[in-house]
Amino acid sequence: MRPATATAAAVTTLIGVGAAAIAAGRYASDAALKPSPGRPLPGEPRLTVHATAPDTVTLTRSLVSQRPGTYGIESSGVHAVIGAVLDDVPHSADTVVRRLEGIGHGRLKPGTRVRLTPQVHSGDPSSALGLKHSDVDIPGELGGLPAWFVPGVRDTWVITVHGLGATREHPMNLMAFLHSHRLPVLDIGYRGDLGAPRSPDGLGHLGDSEWRDLDAAIRYAVRYGARDIVLHGWSTGATMALYAAANSGLRDRISGLVLDSPVLDWETTLRNLAAARRTPSFLLPLAVRAAQGRTGLGAGRLLAAADPRTLSVPTLIFHGPDDTLAPWQPSRDLAARRPGLVALHTVPQAPHAAMWNADPAGYEEVLRRFLTPLM
Repeated sequence: MRPATATAAAVTTLIGVGAAAIAAGRYASDAALKPSPGRPLPGEPRLTVHATAPDTVTLTRSLVSQRPGTYGIESSGVHAVIGAVLDDVPHSADTVVRRLEGIGHGRLKPGTRVRLTPQVHSGDPSSALGLKHSDVDIPGELGGLPAWFVPGVRDTWVITVHGLGATREHPMNLMAFLHSHRLPVLDIGYRGDLGAPRSPDGLGHLGDSEWRDLDAAIRYAVRYGARDIVLHGWSTGATMALYAAANSGLRDRISGLVLDSPVLDWETTLRNLAAARRTPSFLLPLAVRAAQGRTGLGAGRLLAAADPRTLSVPTLIFHGPDDTLAPWQPSRDLAARRPGLVALHTVPQAPHAAMWNADPAGYEEVLRRFLTPLM
């Protein structure tokens, strides 16, 4: 082969490899930038239903099926709720029996393949919880944003905002609790959700742009009677709450933040999501660079929003060491640097955005003590 021809072939090969690497990086970054609301995040294994009874369900034994607490289980056309592990019920060594709290829709039968989900309820507050609610439309910068409003007599409102892979149904886990304390609840959808506008580039931005939809919800709440507002967010919804507390024109109305599994290090979360999608480790840095190039994401804005020196409202963080998507060390650091303002409630054996699920009663008691002086 002539030298010029060999050089051309080598360059062509390098270009091809580079293009393949870029394409692989874009694909890996899709796990975080193109999450499908309501679909499980990568990494959660499927479990097989082995048997059912009126108040129990038998599942494949694994670390996942033995998690303590209350979870949804779902498959195509099926959603049910499971409770405590029942060790005293006879079962084989490779199975786990759990209390079956109820079936929202569909039918569980032996052989059904299901996943655990933090979303316990399906439907809306009226159909799922028996709570009177209104479907409202919040004016956002990209168009109308769907929301559920559950009224209460207090003039402190709680605005709830879900995170990655979830929907407005996720905050319903806490809606009955909040309603019992007579707090109005505004549960919002935002860009990319069903019924909401798409982002201009069709991508999620891990809270970096979505927080402006939360800001629109704050304006809506103030317009309709909220004196003070507590923001309660999960995952990237918690990140949105931090952005809003730092940047909203109405941030003086925000009296408290509740952050569940907050994404405080988006690069690590993106790498973890890509790895859960079985992306080879050598491609993970490319996934981060692809995300930066596609969305303009950078560490600076998030670091500023989560800067403990500028945080000015009481903040409660629920997080734990078993969150494999959003590391909890940044939550620990934030709480350690502002001990008089930020409280961290550690929840063991809880996956991402499932801190309530692991210990509903404990979570609600901690939340009650935090909210009482803010009501």
